[in-house]
Amino acid sequence: MTVRIDDTDRKILAELQRDASQSLDDIAKAVGSSKTPVWNRIRKLRDGGVIGQHTVFLDAEALGFEACFFVLIRTSEHDADWQAKFLKALKDHPEVQEAHRLAGDIDYILKVRVKNARAYDVFYQALISEVKVHNVTALLSMEEIKSTTMLPL
Repeated sequence: MTVRIDDTDRKILAELQRDASQSLDDIAKAVGSSKTPVWNRIRKLRDGGVIGQHTVFLDAEALGFEACFFVLIRTSEHDADWQAKFLKALKDHPEVQEAHRLAGDIDYILKVRVKNARAYDVFYQALISEVKVHNVTALLSMEEIKSTTMLPL
């Protein structure tokens, strides 16, 4: 289902991206509307798949996950069976926060959040025991400069 999005919908989405926990009254006031039309628009956007799950962002470092690795993976395997095993391995490891299939020299990039280098090695050893990979390069992020999930509406 394709949802038509107008300027008011964009304002609502921007408010929800900024803080999804704010009240319907606050969103309506911010976008210059009243509660009922805003609620109907939010429901339309949710039903249309524009708005996904609601969640909370946790501070990884405050919870002891101090190491963030970007893992570059090259594989010589591209058949459906390997891909299914690889996808299962990614889903089975909660430390994998993001995974992307790439065009170019690198086949996949993973964002892996762990407590420390030793925890990364445990993850790495588990991954290579579950799926065959040609080459793995791990890059340790020294500092997170910007991180956002907000789209430029």
